[in-house]
Amino acid sequence: MLSMNRTILPDLLRRHLQPLTSMKQVESAQAFLTKTGLFFTQQPLLAKLIAFASLSPLGCLSHAQSLFEETAMDDPFICGTMIRAYTNSDFPIRGIHVYNHMIITGVGCDHFTYNFALKACARVIKGMRRDDVEVFELGIDCKGGEIHGRVLKLGFDSDLYVQNSLLFVYAQGGSVGLARKVFDEMSERSVSSWNIMISAYDQIGDFESADWLLRLMPEKNVVSWNTLLGRHVRLGDIEAAKMVFGEMVERDAVSWNSMIAGYVQVRDYGGALVLFREMQAAEVEANEVTLISVLGACAEIGELEIGRKIHESLKGKQNRIGGYLGTALVDMYSKCGKLSSAWEVFSGMKMRPVGCWNAMIMGFAVHGHCEEALKLFGDMEMQVGEVKPNRITFVGVLIACSHKGLVEDGRWYFSYMIQKYKIVPDIKHYGCMVDLLSRWGLLDEAYQMIKAVPSMANSLLWRTLLGACKVHGNIELAEQCFEQLAKWEPLKDADYVLLSNIYAEAEKWDGVQRLRNEMVCKGVPKSLGFSHVEMK
Repeated sequence: MLSMNRTILPDLLRRHLQPLTSMKQVESAQAFLTKTGLFFTQQPLLAKLIAFASLSPLGCLSHAQSLFEETAMDDPFICGTMIRAYTNSDFPIRGIHVYNHMIITGVGCDHFTYNFALKACARVIKGMRRDDVEVFELGIDCKGGEIHGRVLKLGFDSDLYVQNSLLFVYAQGGSVGLARKVFDEMSERSVSSWNIMISAYDQIGDFESADWLLRLMPEKNVVSWNTLLGRHVRLGDIEAAKMVFGEMVERDAVSWNSMIAGYVQVRDYGGALVLFREMQAAEVEANEVTLISVLGACAEIGELEIGRKIHESLKGKQNRIGGYLGTALVDMYSKCGKLSSAWEVFSGMKMRPVGCWNAMIMGFAVHGHCEEALKLFGDMEMQVGEVKPNRITFVGVLIACSHKGLVEDGRWYFSYMIQKYKIVPDIKHYGCMVDLLSRWGLLDEAYQMIKAVPSMANSLLWRTLLGACKVHGNIELAEQCFEQLAKWEPLKDADYVLLSNIYAEAEKWDGVQRLRNEMVCKGVPKSLGFSHVEMK
């Protein structure tokens, strides 16, 4: 048997070293390595399996992660592959974890390692929030400078790709002065170098320097014009963006993505979908960024059919749905009221960013499935080290409590958010609490909560409480809400009508007449009623 194995094993190894085309082949090769006891000795084959699983569109990053964690994690190529994969995923911070592991354990790094580690830093910085404790604990905002120091020490600072990644990380961190220093010291600059530096000035609003560099640039490409297009989109000047887009000789997917995102930004969701159809007619292949914007537009106007076709198309191509694209699908189905479809996508995702959990929790909460929302929040908290609730998560949790009338639970979650997660409540959290308390008749407590946060109290909170006063017939508190509302913004006809109806139900006709006279004297315009009909 042993002699037969010695004859057969090389042939089997050669078969598994053939080009991979599916995750089935990866799983088959993995089973072969495990069964034959070769898992820790066949590094070339293992590296190939991890590379396919982590980098191929037909791969599965969570499977690659499991494979990687079973190795000794001391192979420079495999570690570099994982950093690259995480950098291009929705979890770039995990790339930093792998890089830190390499430095601590002495795994050799080359210019490819530093290139992708810098890109991972840039992507984390770009997406980080002020309340993201993990990011600040890791010192990501300083990590780029730390890597720069190592690059200088090891002599990789002359590598063009590393230099461009340094430009990128400093630009994303807002350190444009440092980015410019790197740019000026470059002996050779690619088109990408110029584009990154121009984009850096654009991001801080220094359009004069950006345009000056654009004029000096020896060779421009579609990315250069995309930078200008992106500027107008960020500023919300959709007309200027359309002008640049119309004049572009060449357009790539990024050009179309910027315009579609621009329409979504100004809430012209119909325009975004029209442009998406034009993109398809121009035979430009939509990428993940395109689909995320389009699904966002579908979610806002209830275009379930387009969203469903996108989902079916992804399944037809056997694309693994995850990350932000999966989140966009969950959000679209949830907002269209198709919770079973949202749950199908959510359940099928191996790696879920916090936004995906939030979309599903919010979907359950808004549609009255409050027990499911709170259970899912509990499941989320059990994902130790994977994902952590943020301020949006607790908005969904508090909405669930409000819809179900779970007053005590609502109070508890509100305090839990502050004490456990150190999240400072914002206007949305207070809005949920005021709605919860008001809806269930605790008007005085709601009033005291609004008064306790005068810097945040706004017309929305007072209007919510005013509406609750009508339901519960509290005239005295309604008058106080009306007065407070007037301090925040000019009163609308609906505010007068609401208080007038409260007076009328209490048969206080003098109050009704006084409000009518006040509306006439102040010239408060009456809003016209309208209906919305969508023509197919």
